[in-house]
Amino acid sequence: MKQGGRILIAACVGVTVLLAVNVVLLDGETKDAAVTIPGGELVSLPEGVVQITEHGPPRGSPIVLIHCFTCAVDWWDRIVPLLSPHHRVIAIDLLGHGGSEKSHSGYSMTNQASLVAGVLVRRGVRKATVVGHSLGGIVATALAESSPQLVRRVVIIDQAPVNNGFGADLPFTDALTFTPVIGEALWRVMPDAAIKDGLAIAFAPGFDVPDRFVDDFRRLTYSAYDASPKAEDAYTESAPLDVRLSRVGIPLLVLFGAKEQIYDPRAALQAYAQISGARTRLLAGAGHSPNVERPRATARLILEFTKF
Repeated sequence: MKQGGRILIAACVGVTVLLAVNVVLLDGETKDAAVTIPGGELVSLPEGVVQITEHGPPRGSPIVLIHCFTCAVDWWDRIVPLLSPHHRVIAIDLLGHGGSEKSHSGYSMTNQASLVAGVLVRRGVRKATVVGHSLGGIVATALAESSPQLVRRVVIIDQAPVNNGFGADLPFTDALTFTPVIGEALWRVMPDAAIKDGLAIAFAPGFDVPDRFVDDFRRLTYSAYDASPKAEDAYTESAPLDVRLSRVGIPLLVLFGAKEQIYDPRAALQAYAQISGARTRLLAGAGHSPNVERPRATARLILEFTKF
């Protein structure tokens, strides 16, 4: 064998070993909980340690905010001041996100719902209006199923009844991050600009993605990033959200941005509209995240719904 061939084989072996080591390191990575935002508090629960924020009068009617995938409590920053003058507003970082603990496992929707329930019980909250954005909408549904005494109303923002495989609706390069070995390799070298480009799908075309949302993404471990959408898919494939919420019978408001890029907003709203008493709204000018893009309109609809 020529010298060049030996060098090529050695290089391939070296790259293979490095990729394997990278997979082991990233798949085994965990992070402790930490306060990452002003006013953040850590709450220790059996499911893990989570970060929360609380605003508004302690005796106000409670509103609970649950963020989207790869997001954190700061995705509610523009809406909290609009809700908190007369409501007790609690925002929660889900396990694996924001300042909450990043563990090896525990990312099922039922476990995330149990974590939210633990926070509410610890804080003496019952009969809350629970608002879930995207992934948070699935967790809110699981919470309403498992702990109906804690939930008076559910608001779902831009989450279709069936998740349909999160990666299927992503740009090709983003979908690659969920591919074994390749995904871990990309995770290690992904620049901020690429993360911002990937997050753009969560907004209407042309929306300027805030830099702090890139920081939220960076706080995830690869395990949390990879496991969360798989857990979403498993939950909605078992039974769609509209079926689950119809069974629960809790008042429901569903909001979608008209410029949504992940799901078909009109088809999703039509499915939810079949639930008895459900209210649905399409928000002009917003994409997948009207709580960020159109906070005043979103807050107004939530506040109106709390009177229902």
